[in-house]
Parts: sequence; structure tokens; C-alpha cells
Amino acid sequence: MKASHPYKVGQVLCSATSAAQSMVAASWCRSGLKYGLDAADNRNPELVSGSELTQRRQRQGLMLNVARPLLDQLFHTVAATGCAVMLSDNDGVILEARSEAGDREMFERVGLTPGGKWSEDLEGTNGIGTCLAESRPVTIHRSEHFATRNIGISCMDAPVRDAMGRLVGALDISNCRDDHTAPMAALVQKIVQDAAKRIESGVFRRFFEGHRIIDANLPGGDAAMLAVDRDDLVIGATHAARHRFSLTDECLTGRRSASDILGHWSADSFLDSERAVLRRALAQADGNATQAAKALAIGRATLYRRMEKAGLSRS
Repeated sequence: MKASHPYKVGQVLCSATSAAQSMVAASWCRSGLKYGLDAADNRNPELVSGSELTQRRQRQGLMLNVARPLLDQLFHTVAATGCAVMLSDNDGVILEARSEAGDREMFERVGLTPGGKWSEDLEGTNGIGTCLAESRPVTIHRSEHFATRNIGISCMDAPVRDAMGRLVGALDISNCRDDHTAPMAALVQKIVQDAAKRIESGVFRRFFEGHRIIDANLPGGDAAMLAVDRDDLVIGATHAARHRFSLTDECLTGRRSASDILGHWSADSFLDSERAVLRRALAQADGNATQAAKALAIGRATLYRRMEKAGLSRS
């Protein structure tokens, strides 16, 4: 396998049409032709210094604060299969890692450890780097890696975005065991994507803490959420919400209301959700509109306006 791998890579690089055949082939072409990497290079993995790792963690403090307990939960789910869980920044540097003590030496040997540098322009096709390059979930299973030194690894990744919808990292589950099959990788990939959505949602809620959050997600969707101010004007949207509702940064400067954005997409479900929120707030305030408005962090006039839209009478 290792002996023939550089030959396979060379065939792809010599083909004028190979890059259009698959995501992996396109990444191989970037690795060899754009970045000038050698698939047979057997160099040791590169790590950033301890001080640089600390600085990178500080820059991604919000994401890490939200992600750390989720990484622990995720690792608990997959640890028995020999998988490690990692979270990188948008440069492909691993910020956090979880692995079993018995497997840790194996992961550290290949550089899958805090401080490991896994950008595509450095390591070639790999889960973290290619996920960041493609800005979408990827699975790089064993011999799909560009570098021969990495073909013993199976990597399942999903992108992580911040509250502004910007790509800030990659969530990775990797396995170095020989018995980790492609069907197993496909199953783990779905787990990774779900966990990445939970991190994004947590980051969004934390960033807009104190504002009302509207979950505009569809069944099986990608965590489409909006943040609105006390006047029901939209001031934030997740990456999925931006994509679904065609929102730009300019749209999120308090110029458009939530009902305006959501109305023509899912008016019924939005009104049902809005009605439930208002009724719950009023019930908890024993019908006192002033207290209900305060609990929702809106003005009383805005509360009445939203009640009218939701079909609720003041009585």
C-alpha cells in the first residue's frame, strides 16, 4: 500500500481532468501542484510552541469554553472504538485533543495532539486541513490522505463557525487502528457533524446572551438561528440562517424584523413558536404585561405588537 501510494498520487497529478473527479482528487492536486508537496516525504510532524498554542487558545476562548464539555461528551461516545477527538483553529492547529491513554502515544507520534499543525498546505490532503479548505464536512479515509506517512489514519471532520458565520475551526475524530473501516467512518462522520452544530449553536447563544434567540431550524437542518433585540429586529444569524434566508452583514444591523425575514418562509411555524413564547412569559408573570415584557427583554409596546401578530388579545 505505502509503496504504491505515491504512484497513485502521481497519476492523479498528471491527469488534466482528475481534479474534477472528486473532492479527494481536487485536494491531491492542490497538495502536489499548488503547494508543491511530496507524497513520499517522511518528515516528522510539526507542532507550534507552547506559548503560541496558549495564544491561539486565548484567541478562540469563546469557542473553547463552549466546546470543551461537548468534546468530553463526544469522546465518551467514541473512545471505545479507538478514536481521538480534536478541535483545531482555522489555521489547522489542534487546540484541544481527547484520546485514551493506551492510544495516545500512537496519535502523538503522527502529530494528532495539541499544537499539531494540520493545514492542507503543510500536510496535504487530511481531515482537518481539507475540511477547512473546502469549508464543509469531509472524511479522509486512510489512503485518501496525500502523504504516505498519514495513510494509516482515518479522519472525519466538520467545520465550526463563530456567531458571525465565519469559519473558525474544524472538529475532528480520527482513528489509527487497522480495523477502522470506511462504513465505520461514515457513521462517525454523522456524529461529528451533529457535534459541530451543537458547538456552533452554543457559541451563538453565548455570544448573544441576553437577547432573544429564535430557532428557525428545520428537521435535520443545520442549526439556523436568529438573534433579535428588544424591538424584534434581527441583529445576528448563524451561518445556516444566513444561507437559508439570504442574509448579509448589512441585513443584520437592526434594519429587518424577525417576522419580515421568517414570514415568507415559515409563517405558521414562526407564529406558533412566537405565540408559545409569549404565552409562557405572560403565564409566568401572572398576566402582568410589564413583567412579561421585562422577562423577554423587550418594551411593553413591543410585547403588545407581538401579541397582536400572534393572535393573542391583551385580556
